Amino acid sequence: MDEGRRNAYLIPANTKKSQLILGFFTPTDLFIFIVGCVWSFAMLLLISHPSLVVLIIIMLPALVAAFLVMPVPHYHNVLQLITNIFNFYTNRRQYYWKGWNYERFNTNGK
Repeated sequence: MDEGRRNAYLIPANTKKSQLILGFFTPTDLFIFIVGCVWSFAMLLLISHPSLVVLIIIMLPALVAAFLVMPVPHYHNVLQLITNIFNFYTNRRQYYWKGWNYERFNTNGK
């Protein structure tokens, strides 16, 4: 058997799903959901005898968190895009490039 055929493995399309929690959620998803639910639960404990409008407002963090982590198609792609945009605007913007012609353009030591 030649070298090219020996290392040609087929990877099933659903292998990434097995790395998710319960097959749907990343640790970030669960963190968002837990924070929203804990916030709503704490507000329910602090406010006694809420009216219907206040109860809906209290439950909004849990509902928004549940909506944010709801497994929909391409959700993680959108989450990664939002993360990349956030990182771009909050982290340093000086990029170090070391490509195939790095030595040709590197004049620091020469």
